Amino acid sequence: MNIVLIGMRGVGKTNIARRVSFLTKRPDMSTDILVEYESGLGIPRFVELHGWAAFRQAEYDVIKKLSALDGLIVDGGGGIVVDLDDHGNEVFSDRKVGLLRAGGSIVFLRGDIDRLAAKVQGDPSRPTLDARRSAGALMRARMPFYEAAADWIIDVEGRQRSGIAEEIAKRYS
Repeated sequence: MNIVLIGMRGVGKTNIARRVSFLTKRPDMSTDILVEYESGLGIPRFVELHGWAAFRQAEYDVIKKLSALDGLIVDGGGGIVVDLDDHGNEVFSDRKVGLLRAGGSIVFLRGDIDRLAAKVQGDPSRPTLDARRSAGALMRARMPFYEAAADWIIDVEGRQRSGIAEEIAKRYS
């Protein structure tokens, strides 16, 4: 069984995944890093050249590979639970969440949207999500998707990442 960490940008998925990996002696895999590796492009450049729909498809292709493996800690990108409709709007991704759920348990790391939006604003390593609305508005729109995908929700506010990682490792030991 894989342990899949999902949540908004800046919530600490990568840091916590690495800590859980260390505690459980399981390898951790980042869907974003794997898309970058397979495409040969950083995510901002990938999105600039190919668009968000192509990125969501590349993300799905990576998830298909990861879901065939067992015993991983999966660090899902912030949009791991979404796809795009014909108008470019984010919608819940049954196909991606279905694969993630079939291969493991999904843990939603929930944080304060305003704090996270401020934290990631202007970070050049993170491409603009949607020019039509703010990061905070997009994060609010994704909240029901994260909740629907989650097997377990952990509130991260006011907590140390090490404590969160220990809680996850203990539950899945």
